[in-house]
Amino acid sequence: MLHRVIAAARAVRRRLLPQECRLCGLPSGDALLCTGCHDELPRLPAAHCPVCALPVPTADVCGRCLKHPPAFDATLAVWAYAEPADQLIHALKFRARLPLAGWFAHELHALGLPPCDLLLAMPLHPDRLRERGFNQSVEIGRALGKLGRLNFDAFGLVRLYDTPPQRDLAWSQRRRNVRGAFAVRAEVAGRHVAVVDDVLTTGASLHEVARTLKSAGALTVTNLVLARTPRLRGK
Repeated sequence: MLHRVIAAARAVRRRLLPQECRLCGLPSGDALLCTGCHDELPRLPAAHCPVCALPVPTADVCGRCLKHPPAFDATLAVWAYAEPADQLIHALKFRARLPLAGWFAHELHALGLPPCDLLLAMPLHPDRLRERGFNQSVEIGRALGKLGRLNFDAFGLVRLYDTPPQRDLAWSQRRRNVRGAFAVRAEVAGRHVAVVDDVLTTGASLHEVARTLKSAGALTVTNLVLARTPRLRGK
């Protein structure tokens, strides 16, 4: 009965308040994207490294993760970081389009989440948080926690230093930039932990978060990210 009431309410809303697609502007009913734009999003190839989600010819662990294993154990990513997925991520992160957080959570949930005792979010330094007004990873994590009935702790990770943005640094400098930058406030000992972030590029920040979590006793750490940036040649 409840499902029928919800469906009827959505139908009324679609008639009275038709929504425009966030990408092309055409009518999209009660969805943020029209079907055409949703289907054109750059889904991550099925053949990718299970540890870092880098596309590879097979679904085996990539050479870089074998040679230099990161502290995290696995990564789930929805898209490759390319147009138009990057536009949607920027819309949330830099233009405060907060309704996208719930939609992103649905897209992550549709991947099929691994067993998880605790869900955390990549933290922002308090100065950066005051400047932006919100943490996009927390907003996504909160919605994902409700959707998946997961134990989400918005304050379980903290950022101790306001390090320079990773995008401004050479790839070789990024791991040094975030060394010791995080602390754990949640109880993670003996638990399987998942960490929400928007984009995985080099994985330096997520590696440091996972290293910190495992130092605090976490058994496994899985990254849940919206997009994976293809690695540049030689990086």
